[in-house]
Amino acid sequence: MKRVKAACICQTLHFMLKEDVAHDWAVKQVEQEVEQYKNTLERNRTQYRIVEQTVQPDGSIIIKVIKQYNSSPVGDYLN
Repeated sequence: MKRVKAACICQTLHFMLKEDVAHDWAVKQVEQEVEQYKNTLERNRTQYRIVEQTVQPDGSIIIKVIKQYNSSPVGDYLN
């Protein structure tokens, strides 16, 4: 029999600009979407660590995050 001792998932997320709106507005929307994503993680009590957050030259944002997988214990992954 096996049991999951610890589990996390590593993701690279690219929050891209919408093309059908003005550039400044699209950048604001991306910033809001990133904050909403972080708030959702907090609200769902998902343990996570943002490894890197990079603003691209076009204003889009790339986030590298390690987060809890389902409700499994995270072990040493987030240290």
